[in-house]
Amino acid sequence: MFGNIIQLAFRELRRNVLRSALTILGIVIGVAAVIIMVTLGRGTTQQVTEEIASLGSNQLQVRPGERFRPGGVRTAAEQFELADAEAIEREIAGVRAVAPVASRTLLTVYGNANWRTSVIGSDNSFFVAREWDVESGREFTDSEVRSGKLVCVIGATVRDNLFGNQNPLAASIRLGKLSCEVIGVLAEKGQSTFGMDQDDVVIVPIRGFQRRIAGNLDVNTIYITAQSSDLIDKIKQDVEALMRQRRHVSANEEDNFYVRDIREITERVTSTTETLTALLGAVAAVSLLVGGIGIMNIMLVSVTERTREIGIRLAIGALESDVLRQFLVEAVVLACVGGIVGIALGLSGSALVSPMLNIPFVFDPAITMIAFAFSAAVGVIFGYFPARKAARLNPIDALRHE
Repeated sequence: MFGNIIQLAFRELRRNVLRSALTILGIVIGVAAVIIMVTLGRGTTQQVTEEIASLGSNQLQVRPGERFRPGGVRTAAEQFELADAEAIEREIAGVRAVAPVASRTLLTVYGNANWRTSVIGSDNSFFVAREWDVESGREFTDSEVRSGKLVCVIGATVRDNLFGNQNPLAASIRLGKLSCEVIGVLAEKGQSTFGMDQDDVVIVPIRGFQRRIAGNLDVNTIYITAQSSDLIDKIKQDVEALMRQRRHVSANEEDNFYVRDIREITERVTSTTETLTALLGAVAAVSLLVGGIGIMNIMLVSVTERTREIGIRLAIGALESDVLRQFLVEAVVLACVGGIVGIALGLSGSALVSPMLNIPFVFDPAITMIAFAFSAAVGVIFGYFPARKAARLNPIDALRHE
């Protein structure tokens, strides 16, 4: 019985192919738009999560902040010292690596090539905290870190701009007016979440940076890596307590520093991208409603055109439920065909656009099924009124219809 109804529905679609195609176009566009928007949004979320993870897992960042005086006056907080990083490593349990960091932008020169880049002073703990491997060459020796000798590990961007295809190892480059021997090249990391090139960097021993480049003993940031994610909250509390003690912050004063958890950044950015994805998906879903209105319109036209046919069916014994079911199935078939075509178009469009935007293609079966189910629901909702109108026709009046 139901098979016959499906056959009749497809027969009616084939009878007016162009009209049927134009009717389902709204559903096709709506389903395709939803899938493309949501897929691109999920890809963006995954990319952002991976990029933030490249900063290092189980990581905390300790930075100086501003102190608020009575009357709303703000004063810049004093920077950290190497002793602060050493105290964290010595006194806080569960810490895997503690890396003091100071930085400055300098012009680097090799031969006739020059490049302005970020020069970072730190030690070998920096490579552990940032989970950054030295691709070629080596890290700093203990004597180089203690003495502050100017040797450097460069990023891939600096290597490409200064050396091209040449081997940079053992070459001497100028950092401002100072000479520095290249001892290693970092593995490529690419752009960060905020659009910065992570490979555009030169790492030098922090004591050499402080004495010969910065001219002070300031430490701008302290990177802390926990041994496991379960320890992060406890380490954060202990670090805050230790820094308040070392920076002489009284009980009634606000911290003049802050400890930032990488997980907080990940959750915040992920929440933002997911909200935008939901918003874009909702906007795209509006076109599905427009497609549903198109289905209702064409089904009303179909009922008018087939009034005499409906009258004959009712006259020879067809029930109102049979007529209702027939026209409702036709509306659902229109919507489902549009949904299938829309899914194919949406997935192929997402696979095509994702590489252009440099984001991963993330196939989500759930959103595909939801889009299809929503298109079928549109067929039921917007097809019910025309079907009910057809079922309630008076057989005598329908037979008289020309």
